[in-house]
Amino acid sequence: MTDYGEEQRNELEALESIYPDSFTENAPSFTITVTSEAGENDETVQTTLKFTYSEKYPDEAPLYEIFSQENLEDNDVSDILKLLALQAEENLGMVMIFTLVTAVQEKLNEIVDQIKTRREEEKKQKEKEAEDAEKQLFHGTPVTIENFLSWKAKFDAELLEIKKKRMKEEEQAGKNKLSGMSL
Repeated sequence: MTDYGEEQRNELEALESIYPDSFTENAPSFTITVTSEAGENDETVQTTLKFTYSEKYPDEAPLYEIFSQENLEDNDVSDILKLLALQAEENLGMVMIFTLVTAVQEKLNEIVDQIKTRREEEKKQKEKEAEDAEKQLFHGTPVTIENFLSWKAKFDAELLEIKKKRMKEEEQAGKNKLSGMSL
């Protein structure tokens, strides 16, 4: 017959030595804080997992919950809970808390990578939008024969107006001017 209490005590000792900074025991349960590796800009995601041994652990899965979390979205939390359920089912009959924590650690690292990838995609999208907006600034009306002739007529009319104004100004300025002979 298996001595469940002995296995549980041994595992608790091992966990306490593996996670000295993040392991907290409040009998009959204990918590382990799992933090991802630092991503870009030293961003991390973190969760605190609370485990409670069942009577027949490790032949039965322990009770677990996400006690607290930092920088995680709701869908990430549900993914972690699904991962814990899957890992617990696969490891029945063996002490599994270390395996569960390691799986969560890997998942948190994946989440940090996804955040980094998402930010890079957003940055590329913004750059593309800025580039498209810049292209739009330099994109004018396409030139056709009708457009050109219409523009040419307006342009010629504007030039004619400018020439008329200049001639009038010269005439008015010329009336007050004495010619060389008059001088």
